[in-house]
Amino acid sequence: MTSTAIAGAAGTSRRTETDAHSPTYQAYQILHWGFVAAPVIAGADKFLHLLTNWDQYLAPALARLSPFGAHGTMLVVGVVEVVAGLVVALKPRIGAYVVAAWLVGIILDLLLLGSFFDVALRDFGLFLGALALGRLSAVYDNGPLFKRVS
Repeated sequence: MTSTAIAGAAGTSRRTETDAHSPTYQAYQILHWGFVAAPVIAGADKFLHLLTNWDQYLAPALARLSPFGAHGTMLVVGVVEVVAGLVVALKPRIGAYVVAAWLVGIILDLLLLGSFFDVALRDFGLFLGALALGRLSAVYDNGPLFKRVS
């Protein structure tokens, strides 16, 4: 059978020996490590401001609701993003959906802000990618972090 997953009697899946060369497994790995790197880098940059001034992306209405102010809120956002990226690294089956939910929050913030619609559209694409990672994780996230595939 050439499939990367073989359906078991109870509807479960197990890995085959060809996973490392399978396009679906490779897609899973690309999404897995991409959704580790992107949130960790973006979260760390909330403290460094090397990529952009992140404070500009927070809707004033949300900043007013926060007890931390705009900059303090973005620092909290940075911590959440780093943690989300680490959850994806350790348990992508859960972390993918955490990141997807987080991206919905970012999209809603940008729509509330009334600008950066291009970024909101890009984040919608990332949201779809996170959902795809979650679905692929149902097949491939079944072992230790660095499990070697034969």
